[in-house]
Amino acid sequence: MSLRPDSLAVHCGRDDLTALGVHALPIDLSSTNPLPDIERGGDSYEAMATGGHPLPEGGNVYSRLWNPTVARFESALAQLEQADEAVAFASGMAAMTAAILAHTGQSGQRHVVAVRPLYGGTDHLLDSGLLGVEVTFCDEDQVAASVRPDTALVILETPGNPTLDLVDIRNVVGQAGGVPVLVDNTFATPILQNPIALGASMALHSATKYLGGHGDVTAGAIACGSETAAALRRVRAVTGGLLHPLGAYLLHRGLTTLPIRIRAQQANAQQLAAWLAQHPAVDRVHHPGSDGDPRGLLETQMRGTGAMVAIALRGGYAAAEAMTSTVRLFTHAVSLGGVDSLVQHPAALTHRPVAPRARPSANLVRLSIGLEDVEDLRDDLDRALAGQTSASRMMPVATRTSTLTTSSAT
Repeated sequence: MSLRPDSLAVHCGRDDLTALGVHALPIDLSSTNPLPDIERGGDSYEAMATGGHPLPEGGNVYSRLWNPTVARFESALAQLEQADEAVAFASGMAAMTAAILAHTGQSGQRHVVAVRPLYGGTDHLLDSGLLGVEVTFCDEDQVAASVRPDTALVILETPGNPTLDLVDIRNVVGQAGGVPVLVDNTFATPILQNPIALGASMALHSATKYLGGHGDVTAGAIACGSETAAALRRVRAVTGGLLHPLGAYLLHRGLTTLPIRIRAQQANAQQLAAWLAQHPAVDRVHHPGSDGDPRGLLETQMRGTGAMVAIALRGGYAAAEAMTSTVRLFTHAVSLGGVDSLVQHPAALTHRPVAPRARPSANLVRLSIGLEDVEDLRDDLDRALAGQTSASRMMPVATRTSTLTTSSAT
């Protein structure tokens, strides 16, 4: 039976519950499992340690290798992402690290192409040399020129963090010429974008964000094909990056409300983005569609604009510092995608380790829009921006750098 996204989000990954005789998702917290005997237990251990699934007659053996609660969440995410499988990790950075190692560790190909902007942690990991890979950072239209015979992976994020830049996934896949393409799909979620359906090899999520949706779990996940999943599980088994089963339970439960949360948060974000574009303290609003969407990616690639907004303040860093310390309904904190609204300064926090040439501007503030009443959110922002408004009004309106055009909610 083919289900639409709202129905699929409620029912995905629950096929075995009736046979188990339960309605709510079960949690298996076992760190180790009884073995039927040496041979069958050993065979199952080897299967999992090399990236496969547990053997029915051999059992799950040990939780670093496999956990049924985690596997159930993985199945659910794979269905939402239109992928063969998914592999869950203890954090988004653990997932990204595993993806890089799985494609470069034994292949002899040590080169990675990365399209900026990226999440600061990803950018820093790639630029640090920690994983022993050589990285070429580039713009979207430079991917083909950057790919080499030893290129193992192309990495991109769309919408990008923190400026919400849109990257044409099909365009990058075409330029990659057969090199696997990983798309960080954290901001869009499977509700608004499915990278694998657009030709990408992997869709990565910091599941901490929208998938969980309540700020109470740290996790990462990659949806992909079966061969890639096996390679990722092998890295996970060796490095010990498996997601804790309680986190998997919370994420799976979070998926049930993901579509409705995304639509409601997106509606709030669109209203606030349009209002902020006219605010005298704001120089520019970054939000998908803020440039009028000249390439039509909100029609051909995404199914909505999402719930993230970034604003460049006319008062520079001082204005950003004043605003983030003055908000009351917004929480000044890193992360995003929860039911409550957050505000943070990327250059000083999430993107602080990024090379200066790629770091966001000092006047940029990123907003993660939640489920509060949009009028209350607007009042809070208006009050926090009040200190900069009088000075901004002295500047000619013509100096403003953008006018926002938003797409309708989906």
